Amino acid sequence: MKETIILASNSPRRSQLLKQIGVDFVVDAPDVDETLEESDPVKTVKALSERKALAVAKRREDRWVLGADTVVYYDGEILGKPSDPQEAYDMLCMLSGRRHEVITGVTLLRGGDGKAEKIQFAETTAVWMYQHYKDVIRQYIRSGEPMDKAGAYGIQGLGAILVEKIEGDYNNVVGLPIARLYMEMTRAGIV
Repeated sequence: MKETIILASNSPRRSQLLKQIGVDFVVDAPDVDETLEESDPVKTVKALSERKALAVAKRREDRWVLGADTVVYYDGEILGKPSDPQEAYDMLCMLSGRRHEVITGVTLLRGGDGKAEKIQFAETTAVWMYQHYKDVIRQYIRSGEPMDKAGAYGIQGLGAILVEKIEGDYNNVVGLPIARLYMEMTRAGIV
């Protein structure tokens, strides 16, 4: 490992994935506004991941900072984290028995002075959910797990019971496409 990066996120899932691939990092999560008026999901996740990374890079200019943002995209609508159990229920009913996409934007920055080195990409994974009875969805929501997850489910937890199959990077659905991230960091000489 060449250097320690800064993870601009409090996500325990992202931390776990970075540990899994042996990346040295410390957490410095920014408090940023995550709302955008953008309707394109790829532009949205790239912009939000950059906003998070830049907020930290401004105070840690000598280090590479990693920002990431994940959304679920279905039928022209971006689904972030549900605001309450009813919104989680509505999201999961909408996704039940259907295909959707999970899109994660990743930004690596060094230097917050406007002359930053930047690596940025987005990864998309297709996910198909089983058709579920409404009582299964309600039971899942009662677990509390959906409340801090884009699209109201976590494939790495109890939400695995909802997923029929995926096409693409599993870790992207968890919240960070680590294989692509590692390749990009290797090309840049970060790892």
